[in-house]
Amino acid sequence: QVQLVESGGGLVQPGGSLTLSCAASGSTLDIYTMSWYRQAPGTQRDLLAFVVSGGGTHYADSVKGRFTISGLDATNTVHLQMTSLKPEDTAVYYCNAVGRDIRGNFNSWGHGTQVTVSS
Repeated sequence: QVQLVESGGGLVQPGGSLTLSCAASGSTLDIYTMSWYRQAPGTQRDLLAFVVSGGGTHYADSVKGRFTISGLDATNTVHLQMTSLKPEDTAVYYCNAVGRDIRGNFNSWGHGTQVTVSS
């Protein structure tokens, strides 16, 4: 079972910055895409950004220019740099990974990390 562990969430003031990390662990991982989503109370889970194994990235309009997703590093970790944070960025942030390991295809989610933007 591929496990994803997010870290880096917390409380930040409007206009501030925060970097989230997501580490994937498992045997013989071949990750195709890693993505960041967020979900605020009473809303659906929205895609923010993803990176593919070749390094290409995609961003939702709501975060374009403010958030940057890194490529996968040698430890199968991806980062999400968030700048110019707004109160409406407050949500639980989730990491997702799609790929293949020794058991076959996988589509895994982390448990989420809370980001609160407030003065």
